[in-house]
Amino acid sequence: MTMPISSSVASHSVDRATFEEFYAGPAPWDIGKPQELFVAIAGRLTSPILDAGCGTGEHALFFAARGHRVIGIDFVDEAIRRAQVKAAERGLPAEFLVKDATELAEWDEWFASVIDCGLFHVFSDEDRRRYVHGLAQVVEPGGRLFLMCFSDAEPGTEGPRRVSRQELYDAFADDWEVESIQPARCEVHPEFTEVKFSEGGPKVWFAVIRRQG
Repeated sequence: MTMPISSSVASHSVDRATFEEFYAGPAPWDIGKPQELFVAIAGRLTSPILDAGCGTGEHALFFAARGHRVIGIDFVDEAIRRAQVKAAERGLPAEFLVKDATELAEWDEWFASVIDCGLFHVFSDEDRRRYVHGLAQVVEPGGRLFLMCFSDAEPGTEGPRRVSRQELYDAFADDWEVESIQPARCEVHPEFTEVKFSEGGPKVWFAVIRRQG
């Protein structure tokens, strides 16, 4: 099993089969807790919350435990199954659905906040446009997207597609205001050793983006 090569996804999104394969072992993003970047800004999120590309649900469950109404979506059945088991075991009311984040425009839900922890960077250019367009249909005017993605400052090409600061501004040029983009680090599963990332964790961008209107 190898991680998807970042340079390959400008025209092709990382496919479902690749993610299903990751869940057969230690998925690098599945660290058993929320990323500290999202814990640190917890007070800024308001309900209802969408966790787009929720994986096994740690971020959604963290916010549900804080009393928020949360829906997590992922297109991998096994990820959603594990998230639902966690919710039941912890007695938390978060809802988890198998759903493709590039099809948000067809949904009739509304959200005040969206979490994107490592989803944006898996998309091709075309699917990125579909995703952002769909977000604009489900995020309330004034609502915010909290987005973490791999940075172009992270060396190498293995792992997720690298994203520049300008790409984020360009992707959210219409209907959105980019309030901040800060360099940061993310944590990966300690048992995932197939790819060597920067010491201290992969370099990422952490962006806060507000829906206009």
